Amino acid sequence: MTLESSGELERHANSEHYVGGKSDYVRLVTSDEPGAVENEMLQPQAESRFKSFRWWIKVILWCFVIVVIGLLLKWGVPFIFEKVIYPIMEWESTAFGRPVLALVLVASLALFPVFVIPSGPSMWLAGMIFGYGLGFVIIMVGTTIGMVLPYLIGLLFRDRIHQWLTRWPRYAEMIRLAGEGSSFHQFRVVALFRISPFPYTIFNYAIVVTNMRFWPYLSGSIAGMVPEAFLYIYSGRLIRTVADAEIGKRHLTTTEIMYNIISLIIAVAAIVAFTVYAKRTLNKLKMGVANEEGASISGPLVS
Repeated sequence: MTLESSGELERHANSEHYVGGKSDYVRLVTSDEPGAVENEMLQPQAESRFKSFRWWIKVILWCFVIVVIGLLLKWGVPFIFEKVIYPIMEWESTAFGRPVLALVLVASLALFPVFVIPSGPSMWLAGMIFGYGLGFVIIMVGTTIGMVLPYLIGLLFRDRIHQWLTRWPRYAEMIRLAGEGSSFHQFRVVALFRISPFPYTIFNYAIVVTNMRFWPYLSGSIAGMVPEAFLYIYSGRLIRTVADAEIGKRHLTTTEIMYNIISLIIAVAAIVAFTVYAKRTLNKLKMGVANEEGASISGPLVS
């Protein structure tokens, strides 16, 4: 056999080996492709099934909530009006005179925030018994004292409150925002905190660890409490109206029923609007402060 023929045989063998290897490679790849395609097809199906399952869970939960609310409106609310709310109103109206009752409500509104107790029931009673005029004065006087006392007490325990806030960084970051900037900025942020769902009984104590000045804190707190006071007075008057109708002391006409329903819808819409506005504005202020801090940190590095 000549050298040329032996070279041709070798090239032929190599080519067969290459083709065989390539065919093996192709065979392996093509054998895997159906599995990969199948996995890609099954994954969206699994995700759609999971979304469908979540949707049905939400539907069932909402149906359960609606049923519970319906049962409460059918039996729970009349029972509370008849056995709890109306007896309390009758007892307060007979046990105290109006001047004494006004002082009791002011004292409760002033002292409840010191012990981190919600003061909503006292505001409701002020609206039920004294209406929009005197009830508003009672609420504003009591809540103003109830905002000053925790602030002064918090100054005595400033270091301890600071240590406590380190365990709650999310609250600490929001509270620190209130102490930044000018007096008008502090006034604005405190007013927004009062409108927002942030727990202001904690805010009254925690604000002392910031650079917040007293007068922006007080004026912002009073401004932020005005919408809440009117909402509590309105809801208190509505509760009394429904209680009187439930007990039988008053018959509501169709016009009064429609007026109460429309006013209730407006009040709920106002609460939602105030809350959304306050949360969005606080988030924007928070982002603005973060951008300013980032610019102040990066400034020297650029120069």
